Amino acid sequence: MKVWAPVEYTGVAELRGPLIVVQGTRNVGWDEYATIVLESGERRHGLVLDVDRDIAVVQILEGTGGLRIEATRVTFTGSPLHISAGTGWLGRVCNGRGRPLDGGPPIFGDDSVPVAGFPMNPTVREPPAEPVITGVSVIDALTTLVRGQKIAIFAEGGLPYLELAAQVAAQAHTGGAPFNVVFAAMGLTHSDAATVRDILERRSSAAELTLLLNLADDPVIERLLTPRIALTVAEHLAFVLRRHVLVVLADMTSYCEALREVSAARGEIPARRAYPGYLYSDLASIYERCGRIRGRAGSITVLPVLSMPAGDITHPVPDLTGYITEGQILLAREVTSYPHIDPLSSLSRMMRAGVGTGRTRPEHLDLAAQIQAGLSRARQAGELADLVGESALSPIDRRYLAMAEAFRTRLLVQRPDEARTLEETFDRAWDVVSTLPRSELSMLGEEALEAGYRGES
Repeated sequence: MKVWAPVEYTGVAELRGPLIVVQGTRNVGWDEYATIVLESGERRHGLVLDVDRDIAVVQILEGTGGLRIEATRVTFTGSPLHISAGTGWLGRVCNGRGRPLDGGPPIFGDDSVPVAGFPMNPTVREPPAEPVITGVSVIDALTTLVRGQKIAIFAEGGLPYLELAAQVAAQAHTGGAPFNVVFAAMGLTHSDAATVRDILERRSSAAELTLLLNLADDPVIERLLTPRIALTVAEHLAFVLRRHVLVVLADMTSYCEALREVSAARGEIPARRAYPGYLYSDLASIYERCGRIRGRAGSITVLPVLSMPAGDITHPVPDLTGYITEGQILLAREVTSYPHIDPLSSLSRMMRAGVGTGRTRPEHLDLAAQIQAGLSRARQAGELADLVGESALSPIDRRYLAMAEAFRTRLLVQRPDEARTLEETFDRAWDVVSTLPRSELSMLGEEALEAGYRGES
């Protein structure tokens, strides 16, 4: 019986940034895992990015620094990159390739699974349902996360989007069902990484969270692997161990910049703003790994976080993300209080499937719609006041301005370490709408008004 033995190739023809070109290869496939041995005996690892006849282009996960073409040997394993999956990931802090940073042992799991994951059969997909409570009032009230949903956080530069993402990861829960969080951080400074670790320390020590940290000075290729490893870990927790999993991916703009850098190294023809033409399909291959499977209790909810260069929402990364995801939470400079969420520019398209009787509150959708309508009217009144002065406004317009201020102080403003219950969020929401006359609350039914309205009719 013949035993397959890997072939070692010495025909490295070229170095291109984080890539090496190997000649004379046979039977090598895309995404195949490779081992690279340097002259010193050091071992590095890579993935096959492209194959053309007997030429293979390999991306080196640790970078190509110190490699000499004539002294480098490459071995292909014959299969894609696999990781061990299971509960061993919970409570661990790792780098972007899944190597421990917390001083603990290597992670061993129940199964070995490919990092590329498995496409979910559309015929067994269940629509998103049931809420994920974040403890952030403005999100829970107006843009509720739903299990199995993909919804993005868009942020203008300089706003604390990482703190918000970490706060959501630290506080989120499903009301008692088995729940875990996988947080994949990409391109972070050491200071930002320390902040994220501090915020998530409690959940990590409770073995409820997996933290993958790819730092700004780590190899750029590692950044392309980080979200895929995070989702592979989450898929096993959700669909094998039947848990509900929230996957936070921050910052996907850093991921896309890494993709652009690798694309340039490959000599590909650039598309919009020098990003590769396949940016949409690449992002979709990540975001679409969320969802629920019929007959299984688990779910994956994906929360990508994107910083918008120059605050431009038409930039390719947020623009394409908006096409793929089912809503967005927008952080804007005009909102001067943390968490800086602009409620009129934020939307959860799946919210209707996750709220209401038996899930949150019967009046949830109507209350959210009433607040949104009131804030829209208040914005119009504010623009009019800038022209003619607030004293020239009608009494009802001034009530709407008071409602907007109540929204800011009672519902929006929240400390980064403050977790609010759903009951407290609804209590504050009713305080906001109760600043308006009862006759203005046309979106709320009489039964809800009888139970919740606190103002004067």
